[in-house]
Amino acid sequence: MKFLYILLLLSLTSCSSNYNWGWYILDPRLESGLTNLEFLISGLGLTISISLISIIISIFIGFFIALPGLSNNKLLILVNRSYIEFFRAVPLLVLLLWVYYGLPVIFGISIGAFMAGIISLSLSDAAFEAEIFRAGLQSIGSGQKDAAKSIGLSKAQEMRLIILPQAIRIILPAIGNQFVYVLKMSSLVSIIGLADLTRKANELVVTVYRPLEIYTFLVLEYFVLILIISYFIRKLEKKLKINS
Repeated sequence: MKFLYILLLLSLTSCSSNYNWGWYILDPRLESGLTNLEFLISGLGLTISISLISIIISIFIGFFIALPGLSNNKLLILVNRSYIEFFRAVPLLVLLLWVYYGLPVIFGISIGAFMAGIISLSLSDAAFEAEIFRAGLQSIGSGQKDAAKSIGLSKAQEMRLIILPQAIRIILPAIGNQFVYVLKMSSLVSIIGLADLTRKANELVVTVYRPLEIYTFLVLEYFVLILIISYFIRKLEKKLKINS
């Protein structure tokens, strides 16, 4: 329904504006329109894959970065805070450009654009994931930890069997929001030449000279993707609540 509502708004806008909309360039009934649509949608696989890989890696990094922040060791806390503050302060676009152009020069590491995108998105998002995990783990009452100790569980077993499963239920909505954030930020990888949805749109604009129509379609592509992600996150939340 939301998708149809957006399309309706666009139609009304086209009727009330002096701008002559050229939707024929994306009309699937025309050979050229169908070709343009296929070209735009061809970036979907790369956008999804780089976003999915990056969010999975960032969750693991974020979890292990969060653990030192829960300790009483000042050095470990310093490591935690330094990582979080640094990567939250550096704009993702700047980090992406530095990783892509800087790593090969400084460290002699040969990486492609795809790997540079994953490294940048993962490191940047891991700082936010670390704070999410820290808040979720700290929200578990001390009684749970005392109960784990009373039945002889080790620290690792306590975390894996008692603390983490409860924390996941609490932080899942926030992790879902971060997935949406990573998906949107993945559009920046077009700067370094990756053929994602945004790159495809930019290339087609240069060819057909109809930027408003193409970028409107690009907005709808991201909108539909985020709706799908939000749907599955809500389904997972409900499932976890039922099993709790």
